[in-house]
Amino acid sequence: MKLKHVILVVVAVLLLDQFSKIYIKTHFFYGEEVNVLGNWFRLHFIENEGMAFGMKFGEHYGKLFLTLFRLVAVCWGFYFIQNTLIKEKYSNGLIFCGALVLAGALGNSFDSVFYGKLFTESSFHLARFVPWGQGYGELFHGKVVDMLYFPIAQGTYPTWFPIWGGESFEFFRPVFNIADAAISTGVISIFVFQKNMLKKHDEPIITKTETPISEAS
Repeated sequence: MKLKHVILVVVAVLLLDQFSKIYIKTHFFYGEEVNVLGNWFRLHFIENEGMAFGMKFGEHYGKLFLTLFRLVAVCWGFYFIQNTLIKEKYSNGLIFCGALVLAGALGNSFDSVFYGKLFTESSFHLARFVPWGQGYGELFHGKVVDMLYFPIAQGTYPTWFPIWGGESFEFFRPVFNIADAAISTGVISIFVFQKNMLKKHDEPIITKTETPISEAS
């Protein structure tokens, strides 16, 4: 897998991610929810100021740190894929998963860097594009748009269940976006298939051979 293929994967994921975010942000009121496939797949518009799946880290400076960290990670990711994974001929599967992680990080970084300058606040009014600098926030302090919601199973823990006995539960509760999905898919795939993915193409394949009878004697 060559660098041009990595760039193609990153661009495809980034375009899909940004199209979905911009559409949701400009067509949904904040908190609006629409069923897509029954009750288990919904579009639910929220925004978060921190890490993936709505987690937060600090306030003003925490947000700035996370945004800058994403940008550094993206730059390092391109360098690592080109100069380590591709150059040393690691498996295409590993390179593809690395491209997914890179695309996801870049997608959420775009929100954090630019959305505060490009959009009005999402609330009881639909957000809209505005001239640069007339948006709801500062550079590097934009909110990340989330919309994918999969409440596949809901119920109540039995009373004998430790800690959460009698409380309601929902799977899967977090609301996320395509960038988050790309990161999770890449990381989980590497973890599950690491035995095959971490091999290099030029590693010798060792096979057992039978010892000739003449040599054995």
